[in-house]
Amino acid sequence: MSVRDAVLARRSWSKVTEDAPTHEDVLALVEAASRVADHSSLSPWRVIELRGADRDKLGRAINKANGDKGSSSKPLRAPLLLAVVFSPHKSGKVPSWEQEAVASGVAHVLSLMLDDEGWGVIWRTGGYTRSKAVAKMHNLGKREQLMGWLYVGGKPEGKRESRRKTTDPRKKVSSI
Repeated sequence: MSVRDAVLARRSWSKVTEDAPTHEDVLALVEAASRVADHSSLSPWRVIELRGADRDKLGRAINKANGDKGSSSKPLRAPLLLAVVFSPHKSGKVPSWEQEAVASGVAHVLSLMLDDEGWGVIWRTGGYTRSKAVAKMHNLGKREQLMGWLYVGGKPEGKRESRRKTTDPRKKVSSI
C-alpha cells in the first residue's frame, strides 16, 4: 500500500475493543514517527502511554479540571491512550509555532501508522488538555503543553467506521 493509499484509507474509530499494541509496538511506532520533518532536529515532543489505572487517574483529573467530582469515563473508551506532549526548546532559529507543528506531525504520523497496522485510533482533545489538573497528572514540565491523546484499541469485527469525505482540492489550492 502506498502512503497515499494509507492516508485515504485512514478512519477514526470512536469505539474500539480492549486489544491494544504492546509497549514494544509503541516504541517502534514512536521511533518511526520521530522521522517527521523537524527543523534543527529539536524533537520538541514526547509521548506518554496511559494504560489501566493511569486512565482512571486521567478521568479524575479531567473531572477536577471541569469542576466536577468523581471520575470521567472518557479515558476508559480505549485500552491505550497515547498523550502527545509539546516540549518546546529555546531556539533563536526555530520559532515555537514551528516546534508545535512538529509535535502535531508526530501525532498524525502515529495515527496513520497505527491505523495502517490494523489498530482503531481516534484523536481526542478538549479544553481540559491545557488545565493544571491534567498537566499535573501527566507530570508536564513548566513549558510543556498537552496536545491531546490518541485513543487506541482493536477494531471491532464486522464494524466499519464511516468514510470521511475528502476536501475538494480546487477550493484549497491556488496560485498567486
